[in-house]
Amino acid sequence: MLCTDGRAVSLGFEWDVEIEETHFKEHYDEGYADGLISSKEEGQQVGLKTGFEVGEELGFYWGCVDVWNSAVRVDPNFISARIQRTIKQMDDLLQKYPISERENESLSDMMDSLRLKFRAICASLNVKLEYNGYPKASDAGKIEF
Repeated sequence: MLCTDGRAVSLGFEWDVEIEETHFKEHYDEGYADGLISSKEEGQQVGLKTGFEVGEELGFYWGCVDVWNSAVRVDPNFISARIQRTIKQMDDLLQKYPISERENESLSDMMDSLRLKFRAICASLNVKLEYNGYPKASDAGKIEF
């Protein structure tokens, strides 16, 4: 096809490429906006679930510390001084746990320390207490993804 000034015009291929690029850009923008919305919603759900799990575990430890402290008040010789110090350290960690500071990098270290102290106290008292909210090593074969 020729224009009035004698130049050859190729409408077919260039026009197809331009339409394809326009559609690609429109759909990319729509997909990107939808992705932002869905990822924000998913992030909120994951955050709520994780926050609940952490709160549940902290509550379990807090309850155990309260029971152990009550036992010490009733009979101070029921638990050795060494274990009482560990219970006090665990209580201090629970008091200092920064619940409202989501970005605090020491949260996982504090939780690991709480778990370790809990296991040490249970072993020293010769009791079998387990927090059932997170998987145990013995359940590793039962976990499905």
